[in-house]
Amino acid sequence: MNLVSLERPASLVETVCQQLAKLIRGKHSEDEDDRWLPGERSLAEKLGVSRSVVREATKRLEQQGMLEIQHGNGIKIVDRLHRPLNDSLTLLIPDMADRLQQLNETRLSIEPDAAAMAAERATKEHIRTLRRIQTQLENAPDNAAAIEADIAAHHAIADASGNRIYRLILDSLAELGVTSRLRTIGRIGKATAIEHHEAILSAIERRDPEAARAAMRRHILAAGEDMDLPALKTKKAK
Repeated sequence: MNLVSLERPASLVETVCQQLAKLIRGKHSEDEDDRWLPGERSLAEKLGVSRSVVREATKRLEQQGMLEIQHGNGIKIVDRLHRPLNDSLTLLIPDMADRLQQLNETRLSIEPDAAAMAAERATKEHIRTLRRIQTQLENAPDNAAAIEADIAAHHAIADASGNRIYRLILDSLAELGVTSRLRTIGRIGKATAIEHHEAILSAIERRDPEAARAAMRRHILAAGEDMDLPALKTKKAK
């Protein structure tokens, strides 16, 4: 007897999550008033479900970083899709040295390819953004501003690669990235970061993916050495 497994129909909560996620993705306005969903009662009436279903769906979307439930104010649309992974890192890897080690290993696996893709795919607007951030890094008045510009540059390269998953992963690692940069820029200054970022950006501007990949790899390996991460010290940039 041949039996075919039946696809499980989506629950009401899952269906409401899908509907709300579609609505959220369609909202691109910068107007603060447009960042709020209708109230729980109104949503239930519009969707034809109970308030408990809406409540469970909005809680799930809050956990996923798409909504923020503000009791007494309402349900706000936010862009924090990176939060679930970011919040798990401390629990998953409690030792800070281990977290920084694995951060650099992850960056080595992702960012050189992202830089190479950026060299192939970056638009003129992407390159203008990267050059503007490089100027901000060069002119940063203090370490805090330099760290902010450094992180912004890496995120902009991920954007220029055209791979949105790269950007989401880097967003998830951003808070840990601040810690790593406090041990690099915070300890030795911004000069090395400026030099390395310029090499990466120049390769992207020349549309040279292999040079961009090599420059990014060199940059991340150097960061590991500056943080005194022994496992990365032994690796040589190709």
